[in-house]
Amino acid sequence: MQKGEAVSRILLVDDHPIVRQGIVQLVEQAEDLTVADEAENSPEALHKLERALFDLVVVDVSLESSNGIELIKAIRARGIRIPVLVLSMHDEDLYAQRALRAGANGYIMKAEKSATLLQAMRTVIHGDTYVSAAIAEKIEQARLNHSRKRGAAGSVDTLSDRELEIFESIGHGMSVKEVALKLHISAKTVETHRAHIRDKLNIENSNDLVRSAALWVAQESSQ
Repeated sequence: MQKGEAVSRILLVDDHPIVRQGIVQLVEQAEDLTVADEAENSPEALHKLERALFDLVVVDVSLESSNGIELIKAIRARGIRIPVLVLSMHDEDLYAQRALRAGANGYIMKAEKSATLLQAMRTVIHGDTYVSAAIAEKIEQARLNHSRKRGAAGSVDTLSDRELEIFESIGHGMSVKEVALKLHISAKTVETHRAHIRDKLNIENSNDLVRSAALWVAQESSQ
């Protein structure tokens, strides 16, 4: 970093204090980056984005009472063009392209090396997109074949962002009422989404839906 060069200000959004602390310690080792502020949920992040200037938002997919994908959509809906990097433990095969479609500029797994995370931050701040080589290849294949179906019948990949969020909540044992309260939607809307999920995943009844969701959550957690 040359003398007089500006330091990039980062807003870090993650609902785990220990995770935030670790990222702050990592970033503060870099002369060109600093975590200027932190938030643990979407409302807090949006509040801070409207009242201060940042060069990058780093956000986790899973947030208290919401998720990072919905936060990205909310940021873009407000006309905020700040670069967003998603940093998550969730499978990039399922979430990376969803995050990019929502308006993110990059996606990186928490399992990556520290140097790779800093590289991803700088890449996104400088206006480029950051994804792993595997995801970049999938995106390129999709561009070369627009008619290719995104997911086979019965695949979780066929679910919309909201349906995936509800499916994951079901897998964590949440009831219809609990999901409705968490997502600030009506129980009837949750039931409608559940029906769509069952149709897309070829699931016969509600009991099978709960079992399938719980199994999927368990598999995701073990990766």
